[in-house]
Amino acid sequence: MAEAARRKSAARRGEGTPASAGSAVSHLDLDRVIHERVRLAIVSALAVNSTLAFNELKTLLRITDGNLSVHARRLEEAGYVECTKSFQGRIPQTRFRLRAAGRRALERYLDHMEALIRVTRER
Repeated sequence: MAEAARRKSAARRGEGTPASAGSAVSHLDLDRVIHERVRLAIVSALAVNSTLAFNELKTLLRITDGNLSVHARRLEEAGYVECTKSFQGRIPQTRFRLRAAGRRALERYLDHMEALIRVTRER
């Protein structure tokens, strides 16, 4: 029971790693910060673009201002995304960049998903 609680807590913090061959692979070990659809889309978009402006990201993902703000803030709180605010003249500019911790978390997440797929197909 204590081991399950530790794994669940680690997954919430983004520390879940894919199981090695021969050990159990569980969806419970997924990074819950990234696993949410919109946050995964944000992190994925930032993984292939050095930076994206708020409006670029909103248009790319086809989501609302509020939806992007809430999910970006959660990623920022987790240390996965950096948000920079500035002004161009009088117009506020918000830009997002994937931090190293976010890139590592995405890699762990993708590795874990690949392991789940592999185990599922083997059955």
